[in-house]
Amino acid sequence: MTANQNIAVEFKRVMKSFGAKRVLNDVSFQIGQGQALCLLGRSGTGKSVTLKLIMALMRPDSGEVWVDQDNVVGMGEHRLSLVRRKLGYLFQDAALFDSLTLYENLALPLSRLTKKSKDEIDEVVQRVLTDVSLGADGAKYPSALSGGMRKRAGLARALVLEPKILLADEPSSGLDRITAAEIDELLTRQKLEHGTALIIVTHDVHGARRTADRVAVLDKGNLVAFGSVEEVSQSESDVARRLITE
Repeated sequence: MTANQNIAVEFKRVMKSFGAKRVLNDVSFQIGQGQALCLLGRSGTGKSVTLKLIMALMRPDSGEVWVDQDNVVGMGEHRLSLVRRKLGYLFQDAALFDSLTLYENLALPLSRLTKKSKDEIDEVVQRVLTDVSLGADGAKYPSALSGGMRKRAGLARALVLEPKILLADEPSSGLDRITAAEIDELLTRQKLEHGTALIIVTHDVHGARRTADRVAVLDKGNLVAFGSVEEVSQSESDVARRLITE
């Protein structure tokens, strides 16, 4: 990472346990604005916990979690709410309100959290829907959308507030390979065109190879490999090599 590149997210010696189980053990890494980090690892290795720590939905036992110049550990709720506005979150199940149309799902956070006029909200919603190839589907309810469309709709909702950092939890889960590749393409375009930092939890090695500038491999709470896809494929860690080359 170049010296003048802004750091989007940084972990400094983060420890997190649940009872006797150590989920993250002295984990340190950083990712720059406009870069994509894919988190790989077997189930239960701390990947989703990492996302929750970034959002400050839970706190580490020790260490620091920096989000765009702010250490969120120990931060009060008012300041946390400001930091969280820099974050977008793509949930596995898209997390759409079933009783609202797709347009209304996207307009809701804009009307609640910004001072935009209705015309401005209309323009933003239509632009974001068009960006994810749903420009003609704003009047549809989530129940009328296919799995791939729901995932794209969830991505649109995550992007509507123009976050500096986008967290994605298994964005290709449950999708066929072609649709998964389309989601990866949308994520990459967001990174390249808007400078958004992406932190993606995934089991999809093909997706990681397509999108990642950096790959972090967690195993039994430890960060066993961190670097480019090529670097991780040559890691000393057998787990990391197997995960990235399977």
